Amino acid sequence: MIDDQLRTEVLEWIKNDPDKNTADQLNLWLTEGNEKELNRCFNGFLQFGTAGLRGPVGPGPSCMNRAVVSRTASGIVAFMKKNNLSSVVIGKDARHGSNEFAQDSAEIFSGAGIKTYVLPRALPTPVLAFAVNKLKVDVGIMVTASHNPAADNGYKVYLGNTLDGVKYRGSQIIAPVDLAITAEIAKAELAPIRDQTFEIVSESVIDNYISSVSGLVTSENSLKIVYTALHGVGTEVFLKVFEKAKFASPILVAEQVKPDPDFPTTPFPNPEEVGAIDLAIKYAKESNADLVIANDPDADRCAVAVNDPLSGWRMLRGDEIGVILGNYLIKNNNSASNAVANSLVSSSLLGKIAKKNGVDFHETLTGFKWISKVDNLLFGYEEAIGYCVDSTVVNDKDGISAALIIIQLANELKKDGVSLLDYLNSIGEEYGFHETEQISIRFSDLSQIDKLLSNVMKNPPIEILGSKLLRSEDLSALKGMPTPGVRLWYENQTRVIIRPSGTEPKIKCYIEVVSNTKNEAKSKVSQIKEALTKVLS
Repeated sequence: MIDDQLRTEVLEWIKNDPDKNTADQLNLWLTEGNEKELNRCFNGFLQFGTAGLRGPVGPGPSCMNRAVVSRTASGIVAFMKKNNLSSVVIGKDARHGSNEFAQDSAEIFSGAGIKTYVLPRALPTPVLAFAVNKLKVDVGIMVTASHNPAADNGYKVYLGNTLDGVKYRGSQIIAPVDLAITAEIAKAELAPIRDQTFEIVSESVIDNYISSVSGLVTSENSLKIVYTALHGVGTEVFLKVFEKAKFASPILVAEQVKPDPDFPTTPFPNPEEVGAIDLAIKYAKESNADLVIANDPDADRCAVAVNDPLSGWRMLRGDEIGVILGNYLIKNNNSASNAVANSLVSSSLLGKIAKKNGVDFHETLTGFKWISKVDNLLFGYEEAIGYCVDSTVVNDKDGISAALIIIQLANELKKDGVSLLDYLNSIGEEYGFHETEQISIRFSDLSQIDKLLSNVMKNPPIEILGSKLLRSEDLSALKGMPTPGVRLWYENQTRVIIRPSGTEPKIKCYIEVVSNTKNEAKSKVSQIKEALTKVLS
């Protein structure tokens, strides 16, 4: 039996729902007395945070739908007017609902008198980030759920200029902007004024992104590259960048080359997930390729797979790619004003490379919304395969430009008979072998995440494989950058960080071991991963 309060709330929502399909679904559940589904969809308004919105597509305030997006757009309009912001550019990926959510947003911004631009079709997130600066607009909106499963969609917000003393330069919002927007969403109009006087972004802007990215490399390239967009929107722009840079055309994974919101070959379209790039590796084996490059569905992340002489084809970990790119860019850019950065859960190695080369290093909170705020950023990365190789082009992670740089390096190395793995080993010989591993545990009951994290913080393992706990740090108490989680330091240069994912219902554990030999580091980090998996499961 549906109680009167819930029924009233549902009927009020239906009355203001601009989408007949979601309104009909709610009416059906009311008729059926489906209290379970109604409670799921009316469990509070979908939370707006520093990642914007992200959640399952469905009816009601707790899901991604036209009504939620419309109210969110209205809230952002109110925030913009309070802060004298007058222009916006909107992009979208190819997920379920993306086209409608982008259209609704454009009509609402335009109807409120905001100068509104809309990208002409589904395009990568880095193109939207680039367009914010190219068009010199105040705000950018990207409709995407990045690497989340097919059921999800999302809504990311960028700022173009300085606000409250923070230099955004076309990067994602940070607190307290998210809280200010949340407050405006809560009191936003349910039926805002709409019109269609927005402007479609010129192809010249997209061409300019392609020229800017291709201009990051300096020589032609004939490496045999296998590329997959994982059913996302990366293929078109990736191919054009390759052509402009005079790189040999990549071998495309045919089954995954076109945008498909159902992601039929991979339930979790994240290159980091086990099995996600199996098809690409199959292509690489068949074609005797030099490298595999995989973008996630909105192409802001870049995965790289190599043929390891000892173990066969494998994907490089995010920290391995980060260290390779960071070392290469530092060595090839000598300006004393440069800075590099990585998130606190990434390897400590980049900081050591920067120090030895006289480059300023910054450790930031997780997420590119923080990395992108570093001044004079030459290179920034997070271990979740996100890389910024030129913040003047895209002040956010960009899986296309990162791919281009690492392919250029691989080509230079091949001419000298050296591989990316050899390059990585030479870094290890100079600084010590930094091996990292990750444990990721998915939850259906989100309360279990807080419970597990609280237990670990109160009772951390006092010893791991004979190495005693030296100290622990509550990350929520960090000065200047508090975040949920705990960081643990053990004897023998071992570090463990345990924290909740910022974008998915997961607990993540990040392990780093430093040893004098690669084999010792790999063996130790593997054993620690096994031991901690038992503790966390």
